[in-house]
Parts: sequence; C-alpha cells; structure tokens
Amino acid sequence: MAGTLEYEQLNKNLEIVDGHAVKAPEDYQDPEELYQALVARVRKYHPSTDISMIEKAYKTGREAHKDQVRKSGEPYIIHPLWVGIILADLEMDKETIVAGMLHDAVEDTDMTLEDVTREFGEEVALLVDGVTKLGQLSYAQDKLEVQAENLRKMFLAMAKDIRVIIIKLADRLHNMRTLEFMTPAKQQEKARETMDIYAPIAQRLGISKIKTELDDLSLKYWKPDVYYQLVHDLNERKTEREEFVQQIVAEVSKHMKNAHISAKVYGRVKHFFSIYKKMVNQNKTLDQVYDLFAVRIIVDTVKDCYAALGVIHEMYTPIPGRFKDYIAMPKPNMYQSLHTTLMGPSGQPFEIQIRTEEMHKTAEYGIAAHWKYKEGADAAKSMEAQEAKLNWLRQILEWQRDMSDNREFLSLLKGDLDLFAEDVYCFTPNGDVKNLPNGSTPVDFAYAIHSAVGNKMVGARVNGKLVNIDYKIQNGDRIEILTSQNSKGPSRDWLNIVKSTQAKNKINQWFKKEFKEDNIIRGKELIMSYCRGKSINLTDILKPKYQQVVQKKYGFRDWDAVLAAIGHGGLKEGQVVNRLLEEHEKEHRKEITDESILEKISEANSRTVHIAKSKSGIVVKGINDMAVRFSKCCNPVPGDEIVGFVTRGRGMSIHRTDCINMLHLSDAERERLIDAEWEDTSETEGGGQYLAELKMYASDRQGLLMDISRIFTEAKIDVKSMNVRTSKKGTATIDMGFIVQGRDELNSVIEKLRQLESVIDIERTTG
Repeated sequence: MAGTLEYEQLNKNLEIVDGHAVKAPEDYQDPEELYQALVARVRKYHPSTDISMIEKAYKTGREAHKDQVRKSGEPYIIHPLWVGIILADLEMDKETIVAGMLHDAVEDTDMTLEDVTREFGEEVALLVDGVTKLGQLSYAQDKLEVQAENLRKMFLAMAKDIRVIIIKLADRLHNMRTLEFMTPAKQQEKARETMDIYAPIAQRLGISKIKTELDDLSLKYWKPDVYYQLVHDLNERKTEREEFVQQIVAEVSKHMKNAHISAKVYGRVKHFFSIYKKMVNQNKTLDQVYDLFAVRIIVDTVKDCYAALGVIHEMYTPIPGRFKDYIAMPKPNMYQSLHTTLMGPSGQPFEIQIRTEEMHKTAEYGIAAHWKYKEGADAAKSMEAQEAKLNWLRQILEWQRDMSDNREFLSLLKGDLDLFAEDVYCFTPNGDVKNLPNGSTPVDFAYAIHSAVGNKMVGARVNGKLVNIDYKIQNGDRIEILTSQNSKGPSRDWLNIVKSTQAKNKINQWFKKEFKEDNIIRGKELIMSYCRGKSINLTDILKPKYQQVVQKKYGFRDWDAVLAAIGHGGLKEGQVVNRLLEEHEKEHRKEITDESILEKISEANSRTVHIAKSKSGIVVKGINDMAVRFSKCCNPVPGDEIVGFVTRGRGMSIHRTDCINMLHLSDAERERLIDAEWEDTSETEGGGQYLAELKMYASDRQGLLMDISRIFTEAKIDVKSMNVRTSKKGTATIDMGFIVQGRDELNSVIEKLRQLESVIDIERTTG
C-alpha cells in the first residue's frame, strides 16, 4: 500500500515509484552510477534528450572537487550530484540543476565565477553567485545578529531569483540526510537551524516534498529519543493500521466508481514531526492522536472535489468543526485541498484530503512547479501564479528596509514564519481575503492592510456593526477599519491585544520613530552616567572605529540607532560601553615581542617559577609582568608535575609535564619552556580551586550515572560537565569535569570511582 511505503521510506533506502518500493539512489556509491540516476530523472520530465549542459557540469564539478572528500569519507562530488537529484525530483529547469551541481565549486575550489559564466552562461553564474553569497546561517543564540544579517541576505537573494533558495533548500536537505557523520553538538545546531529557518521557508514556498523531510530529519537529530520512540510505537501496530487504511481505501475507491467519479485513492501515514507537534501542542500521547494517517483522493476537476466530498460524507459520519475548505480559501503558500475528518466503521477517526492533480502538484512542488519546461502562454500564466505566491516575500523585504535593528527583524521574521498556528480568514469591504493568526483583532487586520491604516485607526465595523478594538475575528467576518487624520497614532495598550508579530512590530516601530530624538538624547545620557559611575573616560572610548564594531555586533546601521535602542530599552548601556572599552584596550594592550619573551625566559631560567592559585587568582613567584594561565588541554592541579610555556602575546601557560601538547613540541618551541613548581598553599585559607577532567570507560548498566553522582555529592565536589557516549558493544565512555583543591583530592575521587561496578578504566585528560 502506498501510504505504508511512504512511511517505510523514512527508515529504509526505498523510493516509491507507481506505488512500489524500488532501489533508491542512496544505494549508489559510485559517482558515475549516481550521475546516471540523475540523468534518468531529468529525462522523465524533460521534453528533449539534450542533457549536454548537465553532463558538462558533472565533469567540471568532478574535476574541481577531485581532491576533496566529505566527512563520511565518500568523494565530495557525491554531494553536488545529490543536490542535482533533489532539484530534478522537483522537476526544475536545467539551469537550476547545473547551478546546484556547481554550488560549492566557486567557494571550495579554484573555480571562479568568471569560469562559470564563460562555460555555462550568465543565468547559471547568477544562481551560483546567489547561493555562494548566502553563506552559512548561524543558529547560536549569541550570534543572533549574524543570523539576522544572513537572513536579510537570503531574502534579498530570493527576491532576485527564487531559484537561489530552492538550490539552498536542496543543499540543506542532502546535508541533513548525511548529518550522522557530524558531531552531536553540530547535529543539534543544524537540526534547530533547519527547523527554525529552512523548513518554514520550504513551507512558505509550498514545497511540502522538502519541508516534511527536513522536519523529520530535524526531529531525528534534535530529539533522537522522541524520534526513535515514535518509530518504535508506530511500527508496533503497523499491521493493524495497514489493514484499517486498506479497508478505507477499498471502500472509498468503490463508492467513487459507483458515483462515476474518476479518482486515485491512497493512504499515507503522517510524518513524524507533524505527529510530534500534535502531541506537544495538544498534550496528548500517541494513542490519543487519532489522525495518524490520512486518505488522499486525487480527482480531475474542482467540481469533482466537491462531488467526492458529498460521497464521503454519505459514507462516513463527519466530525463537527473538522472540515476545512482550502480550495475556496487557499493557504498563503497557495496550497489548495478539501480536508475533512470522519469517524471510521470501527469508531476510529481518520482524515481525508481531496484535491485535483494540479493542486497535488502545487502541494508537493510549490513554487518549484513554475520552472518546469513551459513556453509561450503557459510560461506567462506560470509567472503570474509565481507573483501571487511571492507577496509574503515582498512584505518581508518592505519590513527589512524599515528596520535598523537586526534583532527586531529576526523576531518579526520568526513570528511571520511560525506556520503551526491556525489562521482565521476574513474579508475586506471589497471582498478580498485576508488570513491572520487565530485570535487576531481589528488592529491586526488594520496593520495587515498597511501601516498607515493601523496608525490612523480609530475604530472598526465587523459585518456592518461597530465593535471594540479587542474583538476576536471569526472566520468569514467582513471588516471595515475606521480611520481619522486627527488620530494621534497607536496606543501602547494595543501591544497587549494584537496577535500578529507584524502588527506588534509596526506599532513598536511607530513609537521608535515618533520618539527617536528623545530616545537618542536619553541614550547619550545613560552612557555618560554609566561612564561616570565606573570612572571611564568617555572621550577615549567614543572613537568611530570602536563605534563601528558595536554597530556591527548589534546589527545597527548608524550610531544614532544604537543610542535610540539604549534610550527605549532595547539595549543596555553597560553592554555598549563595555564593548567600546574592550576595543580600546585591545588596541592599547602592550604587545609582547619575541625579543621580550626570550628575555623573560632567560631571566626566569635562572630560577624556578613557583605557581599557586588562591581565591584571589594565580600567584607567580620568580617572574614579573607576565600573564599566567592554566592550560585547558590538561588542567594541572597542585601535586602534578608542571612546566611553564611562554606564548606569543598571551603570557605563560602552565601544563602538566605529561600533556600531549608538551610532549610533541618542536626543538624551537622547547626553548620557551620554563621550570615550574607549585607554591605551598597549605596555609592559605580554603586553598585554590582547579578544574580536573577524567575519561572513564565502563560497561553500560542501569544506575551507573547515579552511582557516579553519589560519589561527587558525598565528597561535596562541584561537577561542571559530564558527557556520556555508548558504543554498539555496550561500552560507555564518560567525560567528566569537576573542581578539586589538589591532587590528593583528585586521587581520592579516582580511587572511589574505580571501585564502582562495571568500571573498566579511568584516565586523566592529556590534551
């Protein structure tokens, strides 16, 4: 059954062709075989057999990447070929496929953009350049400004040619499919980034084919325990579900035939991320989520869609409030279909989706459907449809032009791309449809029309009657906004009643612009006051080059925008002053030259350096005016044999003598070593605190971590980090970092850990 096969495809290398599982390209390890698979896919929908440009791109890419391998160990050309295959699955034009195959060549090899232009033409070069310029999005929370700036670049690239982002989505999809070769931290980072940015964009472009797989792969690496539990639970009752869906499909097919409606009927299991979201949002277990699968009916015409709906509602009892007509009221990404939830013969609810073949293609391929090989009138019609789909993109570009603050832009964007909230549909007085987040008010509606309408709003009529501005809009409401030129603008109270991120940001924007001068003055005063309190000379740090660093870090276009942000509370004056101070100190820090380093070493070698660490920091005897730090590669503690290493520009680092980095020094570097020993700190109250790191190997068993924790708790030792990995053979590797006062305490802990059941070995970290 097709639905079952679609589900199994997530866990096996299967491809669904005409309802049958066949060998998928994942099974091809040889680039030549993979290239032939790409050619076969292109020829399925390409009206001619001219694939010379694609062949040339393959040979060019293979040559350019010949010395490169991926983290999986396979030839790098495998990745561009896969990007090409994903684009061919979307039935993209050959220019897009060629650009997809060359997307890494300009960035990672000796090939230049001029080479691409000369060999493949201007169109391909522009697409490759667009993808290259997007760079890597960074999800890290401390890099919000970088992320926002990259998103701005992404949307500008999309505005120039939407195919750029389609290539980027194909690139991300293959990277997610091969994420197993990355570190767990990188897997988490990429999964969150994909879930927050790429999957919503795929949804906005209507490409559910890519969106659903990105979602599931994100869940797999973001919450692997949840993902594999779902796989297990769904597999447990698979046969029972298959029989149920098969029965529904057979019954529906029979009734469609009796009603003389030409229809294709098949069942499918909903994808994991969709099930997970439903469980989280509705606080349900898997058993309580009733629509785990859906039956899809594909018919010839819109008229047949409604006829099929009538037949279905005669056969089964519809569940009230669960019918949605996305044909009459399409989603923002132009998705169309009829959705109805019904009660099955055995009391099991299930969902049916009814759509035409054209609607199905739009649902699967979204905006990508417009780059199929079309000519003349078809091409013009196609571009009109594309324009309609990109209204939301134009809106985002309008917002980014208005905003000087990258954080604000990112907040707005993530709010706008939140696609899991249900929308309400309402009408303008002219009969145009507007869709807004559930719970929206007339104020949301006003700002959805235009900022000027929202800013001058004084009231609203719904279905001809005056309503309060906090009225909750219902599906089908006809809304008229009352405006006045005498209006003083929005009220801050509106921020508490609007639902859409767009409205909130436009209201905030109005207040920022209206009181910008006041905010700038207040920002200056706050900075001056902070500097006075900290005895900082403002003239020293308020230099244009330092200001530019701050502007770039926080994503502002000019210094006035920074001051205004401080004035209205978007930024703390302390953050800004400390960053300016940091830049000033960086420039004025005393540079340590090689000559001065060697002079220090010569001076110090005449006597041993004594090292101690108390509550007040590191104490060094025998050498003056040099910064000293304990190296993180081996974390020495009192009692360890130690040695000092004088670095270029960062003072002296203290290492254990068995540190792997010290054992592998070159002869020239060995000249920088200084004898060092611990100062007796037995009389120092409380002693020092040192980070120690251990690596433990043990046979995995239940309760092991609890036993380890108990030892640290009883010894009153502060654990700073613990990371556990378990091999397929059941051996657990546990990395732990904790605070000790010296080697005696460390040895005592190691001895107690060795006595635990199933422990194989324990070793100190040595670089």
